[in-house]
Amino acid sequence: MRSQAAIVALTLVSSVTAFWRMPCRSQTGKARIDPILDYGEISAHVHTIHGGGGFGFDATYDTLTAEDSCTSCEVTQDHSAYWTPTLHFLYTNGIAVMVDQVGGMLAYYLYYLTNVTAFQEGFQMVAGNPLLRNFSGPFPDTDLSSWPTDPTDQFFLQQRALGFNCLNYAIDPEASLYRHEFPTKDYMDANCLDGLRLELAFPSCGNGSATSTDGKSHVAYPSLVKEGNCPEGFDTHLPFMFFETIWNTYAFAGDDGQFVLSMGDPTGTGYHGDFMMGWESKEFLQSALDTCTSETGEISDCDLFTIQDDSVGAQCTFPVPDVLADDNVEGPRSGLPVAVPIQYGPDNATTYAVAGRSGVATSSVSVSSAPSTWSDRATLSYSAANPSVTSTALGGIVVNVAASSAGQKYGVDSSSTQSTSSSSITAAPLIESAAASPDPVTTSYITQGNEVIEMAIVEVEVTVTATPTAGAKHRRHLAKHQHHAVRR
Repeated sequence: MRSQAAIVALTLVSSVTAFWRMPCRSQTGKARIDPILDYGEISAHVHTIHGGGGFGFDATYDTLTAEDSCTSCEVTQDHSAYWTPTLHFLYTNGIAVMVDQVGGMLAYYLYYLTNVTAFQEGFQMVAGNPLLRNFSGPFPDTDLSSWPTDPTDQFFLQQRALGFNCLNYAIDPEASLYRHEFPTKDYMDANCLDGLRLELAFPSCGNGSATSTDGKSHVAYPSLVKEGNCPEGFDTHLPFMFFETIWNTYAFAGDDGQFVLSMGDPTGTGYHGDFMMGWESKEFLQSALDTCTSETGEISDCDLFTIQDDSVGAQCTFPVPDVLADDNVEGPRSGLPVAVPIQYGPDNATTYAVAGRSGVATSSVSVSSAPSTWSDRATLSYSAANPSVTSTALGGIVVNVAASSAGQKYGVDSSSTQSTSSSSITAAPLIESAAASPDPVTTSYITQGNEVIEMAIVEVEVTVTATPTAGAKHRRHLAKHQHHAVRR
């Protein structure tokens, strides 16, 4: 029997006629910067940024497209900025480390609505609500036929524009936007062997304005998130944008702690993202929308695009302002960077003093305790989608990494991280004992049809005190050398 999630996925892709995926495999930086919501000042939390190198506190269309600017994306004409919050692992002793993001970002441009119009120069928008700490809907989503046709309830649609995709390349994939909050850590340890893919859908109905005070009032979701009816007054049809980033959560399997987004969100429901248009011109983007109509989604199928090598894109970074130089966003460090409190909900989070802004001291804070009901959250089950159904339904980034455990990376006894049972939970690392991350021996990217594969082989010295069985030796050999590919 076909799962409900697969049926939903089939319905969502039924009207898309063309699209392209913009690979941005390198970050331009990670910093407390958000020029849309915190223009000219320190942002309240850390973001990972891709795209245009003209990024900063006061980034604009002009800085992104300046003559001497660069881009970390593959298409040289796209200097847009794409950014989302970072994901961190918080050990029980209060030490936080950033989870490795692998494979960069894929930013999709899809045509679900008719008469799609290019973003105007100066256009910017935000999707999601960083203060949200609760998903109030049923799981899985009800059938689309039961959704309102009048998209007046934008909160309903906003909640369903988030996805947390449990990756296991050995089995059929979950559908995109299947779950709307983090799975529990125990579930991720047991099932998400290739990490967690964070997904974000942006509104595609506009009122004709380039921006708004809150970064979102000038745009709205259609009635089915991706397609359907636009609200009254939002008659401009924009490209449907969809962000994908993958985080190596499995590196922390067996470690005692929790995953938290950089704004202190352990639920995932506050996930959000920002987009600032930086294409060389509105006219160029409109031409691409009109002529780059391949159903493969490959940017190489569009003659308009000039494609640069990933090694060139990797050299594109923005200068981190001096005021943020000591943030130590990757960790290990005491608490989230910087002085961000953990807020569990279910009520919305509250704002907090931003370290370093307007005379606020940069100092760490104590990690708040989880409420007694935290462990009672419902476990969201895995439901694989039919690959033939989701072949054009997003999900294009496939990353295979020979992962080392976080225990190895941060100086914890690696022999105790092979099992995810409670009896083998390791101690949290101490800041002074942290070791540098091993560099890949080889890293390569392969594009095959609708998949983008990153392969990295890492040499890690591990001291094992117990004598492994033959089966254990075989599993470690496979973990280091086998690369699975899944065609989306």
